[in-house]
Amino acid sequence: MRPQARFVDGYLGYLLGQANHALYKNFDIHVRAAGLSSIEWRVLATLHDSPPLTVSQLAHEVLAKQPTVTKLVQRMADQGWVTLLADPADQRRTLVGASAAGRRLVRPLLEKARAHESELLQSLAASEQQALKRLLAKLAGRSA
Repeated sequence: MRPQARFVDGYLGYLLGQANHALYKNFDIHVRAAGLSSIEWRVLATLHDSPPLTVSQLAHEVLAKQPTVTKLVQRMADQGWVTLLADPADQRRTLVGASAAGRRLVRPLLEKARAHESELLQSLAASEQQALKRLLAKLAGRSA
């Protein structure tokens, strides 16, 4: 008699959570060594090659609540890692962009993240890696 598969072994939410944990568990040490929290890393990784975003757009991108990101970007601006600008289209909104110092800080981490991802995905063929990213982007409602 074959043992019955556990629910979590085939449940997408569980599998995605486990994959996320596998991806970040050994990378977080690099983030901490750079003096960043995980959310600061996500903010700088998002902004490093992006035009300035509104706080609400940034909160959506980094999977955090807007009030949390509002306080965070103010602290990061005080550190010199991001710049805060009035949105020319709506003076009530603030745009957040990576500063030169923020880009310098995050650049080595981006290279480490790419290398870490490559190591994690080495068991997959290149076509499988592309398919995985394309399917995940589709599930997330984005084009890859």
